Amino acid sequence: MTDFNLLTHDPDALAPAAAALLPRLADADPAVRRIALLDLADLEEPGALPAIAHALAHDAAPAVRREAALVLGAWEEASIVDALCRALLDPAAEVCSAAAASLATLKESASAPVLARWAEHDDPFVQAAVLRALRELRYAGALEPALRALEHADDSVRAEAVVLLGWLKDARALAPLAHALTSDANADIRRAAVGALGFAPPTDASTLAALLQALDDRIWQVREEAATTLGKLRVNAACDALSTALGDDYWQVRLRAARALGQLGDRAAAWPVAGLLSSPISNLRKEAALALGELREPATLDALRDALDDADPEVRKAVRIAVRQIEQALP
Repeated sequence: MTDFNLLTHDPDALAPAAAALLPRLADADPAVRRIALLDLADLEEPGALPAIAHALAHDAAPAVRREAALVLGAWEEASIVDALCRALLDPAAEVCSAAAASLATLKESASAPVLARWAEHDDPFVQAAVLRALRELRYAGALEPALRALEHADDSVRAEAVVLLGWLKDARALAPLAHALTSDANADIRRAAVGALGFAPPTDASTLAALLQALDDRIWQVREEAATTLGKLRVNAACDALSTALGDDYWQVRLRAARALGQLGDRAAAWPVAGLLSSPISNLRKEAALALGELREPATLDALRDALDDADPEVRKAVRIAVRQIEQALP
């Protein structure tokens, strides 16, 4: 139960409805205290924030502290952000999770310096949660802590560091991200590193080498992501490697490779892509047709016209689009 003396406020400092709720935060029944927090949240009364923060830090019931953490997620005052960071160390896992969820919703840049003070905390859960919260704030001061976190022993910390660096889009992170892609033992982190490299210039040598290596990763999800990013970056030097990936054991990788080749626009890839029009997987046939439309290679028109009677209506639609694109590009 919360000490009522700590919840005594000047009546003029609170709206009457909020002042009337404060005694309920000291009720012996945790259910009553929890409902009082919900009612205070509905009022959106800034003057009640110290009382809610006190409940987060001191209430005896984890369910009440959890509710306080969720309620405080709607506010971004520095003291509240710091209180939520402290709650990441709560002995109850449900409270820690609620505090992390609230921190992840922060949007105001003023919250970033407060978070940054916690970004290298000794507790891996705290560090990972804070790195996650810093993502969308794009705070330049988070670069160095995130780079150091790439070497952390805990997988969750490294994963959040990789994603944060992708959000920051700082060229100084390219080489470290490429190293994470080629050396981290965790496949999820390697896959995240592929996505994080999506801001690289297509001429960056370390990025290209790492992405091409990722096309041969033993985990298909990493290969799939590598094909996606190479297409996004329009890395023309990857055309041969992506054409080879059209023969990958996993159709998901073949699909992304076909899409990437369409994005690259190198007509040399048209015939390898056209080979997918006979795949038994309709999603692959559809993606191949769309890629051929982007490549606009007239020599593939016969293969596309043969596919106009495909059994799948989505494939037929994609084929019609591709045929029209190629015909319109003819001299």
